[in-house]
Amino acid sequence: MSSTSQDTAERAVQAVIDSVSAAWVDNDVDAFVAHYADDATAVLPGVALLSRAVIRTAMAAAFADQLRGTRRVHRVQGVRFLDDVTAIVISRSVTVDAGEDEPGADGWSIATWILSNRSGRWLVEAYHDCPAA
Repeated sequence: MSSTSQDTAERAVQAVIDSVSAAWVDNDVDAFVAHYADDATAVLPGVALLSRAVIRTAMAAAFADQLRGTRRVHRVQGVRFLDDVTAIVISRSVTVDAGEDEPGADGWSIATWILSNRSGRWLVEAYHDCPAA
């Protein structure tokens, strides 16, 4: 991948993560899962969500309850392209409670995102989140 095409792809991948975060702020579950492949997986502490439909159901319930009014911050630490259509992203991430301006020192996690470019559109194939040390 040329440096120009890699820069373009990296911006597109970052835009997906930014859009997922914006959908979280809006508690918009449909906009949130719009960036996930149909067969995407999300592995969170204690749970594996094994399709976009299952991710949608779980996030709809969370947005209606414990995540209402929160926002998710993802600070990308690195992006690596396996080829022209597959990206691995590592982020340091945290959920910020309603009414807080800045994330606290606790609650940070490390997330791994696997994205693929399907017909010119980057989609989340897999997301894994674990507590940061």
